[in-house]
Amino acid sequence: MSRRYVNTILYLAAAILLSLPFVSCHSTKSNTHTYRPYHERRNRGTEPYDNSPETSKDDGKKPIPGGNGLVSDEWARLDIKLGRKDNKKLYKELKRWLGTPYAHAGHTCGEGTDCSGMVMEVYQTVYDIKVQRNSAKMLEDNCRVIDLDDLREGDLVFFCTSSAGRVSHVGIYLKDNKFVHASSSRGVVVDDLRQNYWATHFHAAARVTTRHK
Repeated sequence: MSRRYVNTILYLAAAILLSLPFVSCHSTKSNTHTYRPYHERRNRGTEPYDNSPETSKDDGKKPIPGGNGLVSDEWARLDIKLGRKDNKKLYKELKRWLGTPYAHAGHTCGEGTDCSGMVMEVYQTVYDIKVQRNSAKMLEDNCRVIDLDDLREGDLVFFCTSSAGRVSHVGIYLKDNKFVHASSSRGVVVDDLRQNYWATHFHAAARVTTRHK
């Protein structure tokens, strides 16, 4: 076997080996985000969310006042067409809360609230149900966990937003993947569960079943 033939084979083998990492990297890349168990999630950002293609493209949406999240005008104002089965009292009450600034330990519409304070007050007003003041206790004492596919308006969505891995945030689900919550940086706003930050930090969907005595 000639030296030139051997060198040609070695050159081709080296070229193939060098190309493998590049091919592997691009063949496994995916832009589809799925809900995963909390301990498996990565890429934890800081709220609001990153400039992923899903949140940065211009598709007729505008920012919620005071925030970086993008939702359609109707959701930003909760000026949406409600059906016969929609709880109009819930939408009317949540619309009052939109724009309320964030205030730790607050629970006053228009003045200041945190996430669990808003949920507590809305549930008292709309459903005459008293729930725990703390989001983790709310999930533990007042709710049963349900599948994402079973979410309906008025259900609660819980998130783990700290490195400790404990439930630390709660919002009220509406429909079409939208939920209302008190953001620490933007006050009471409407966001989408599919946005990268919330999908990454999602913990559980739940339905209130008991009253806190």
